[in-house]
Amino acid sequence: MATITDIAKKLNISKGTVSKALNGASDVSETLRKNVLETAVELGYSRSMHKKDAKRLCIFIENMDYLKESDFGYDIILGFKQMAEPAGFIVEIQPIDRNIQTHIKYDEYMLKHDYVGAFFLGLTLVDIWFEQLKSSKTPAVLFDNYIKANSTTAYVGVDNNEALDLAVSYLKSLGHRKIGYLSGGLSSYINQLRYTAFFHALRKHNLCDNAHLAGSAYLVSECIQSHLPRILEQNVTAIMCSHDLLAHSVMTHCQELGLRVPEDISIIGFDDLQFCAYTNPPLTTIKQNRIQLGKSAFYAISSLLNNVSISTLLLHTELIIRSSASTVPDKAPVFYIKNRTK
Repeated sequence: MATITDIAKKLNISKGTVSKALNGASDVSETLRKNVLETAVELGYSRSMHKKDAKRLCIFIENMDYLKESDFGYDIILGFKQMAEPAGFIVEIQPIDRNIQTHIKYDEYMLKHDYVGAFFLGLTLVDIWFEQLKSSKTPAVLFDNYIKANSTTAYVGVDNNEALDLAVSYLKSLGHRKIGYLSGGLSSYINQLRYTAFFHALRKHNLCDNAHLAGSAYLVSECIQSHLPRILEQNVTAIMCSHDLLAHSVMTHCQELGLRVPEDISIIGFDDLQFCAYTNPPLTTIKQNRIQLGKSAFYAISSLLNNVSISTLLLHTELIIRSSASTVPDKAPVFYIKNRTK
């Protein structure tokens, strides 16, 4: 592990200057500070290894709402803070976008702002920092994302194989034998994982696993317009969705087509957002305990900071049964009959 001495030798400056540059002293020029940060990252210097009293963590967030209690990210951040702040850590939240990631490398950002570890929410596979995390030396925990073979990163989430099996098993118990699947864009690691887990569950329960029963798109509106009619025309009796917002939109669109939920078509979501209990009908869904996910993320980052190399930490899920799924209809819904007579 590189030290301040190594950085000073590399740049031919004093250790005191390196220390001041790393700690944001006003008498160090921005150019020199940038050179010190870049050299520190190049040599593999980590503040968490050399500054044991450091207590600053950053939650980076994008593609996720978190400001209101009803937002998906709110409880995750709350759970993280409930563990981190009593332990003496200062937790700061930093929304990120491509602009930030383009102008500074992840490790440099962490050194510049005196953070010893990070928790990422909403990072995608195409993010610039995602690629940098593969070789980063600064401890980071990613929600619903996995970095292979880097002992300073960890993945926190739920057991999606278990979750999709719960949903498929429940639908099978209701008599469903042909189940459709709609998903957000597959550029997301978690969407890829759930897509695979869904078809694994179908095969496990000896149900039809034709790939044409599924569809995915980044936008909810595009997913519904491009894939929902095609899936309905295949005489599915139930549709599983990768998240609740999509499930609610699917339910609304099916009702606009004249289908009754759940009498004609059953629908299940994923996440158990607050509004699920108040849709018409109330949405059956997979619950992620987001408070516990946030607490688990702190457990993972604190382990990484103490050189315990956690790879993956998965929590159990729960099937919340409401009214949007029921037994298979006795006859084909009117929607199918209209399409067959055209």
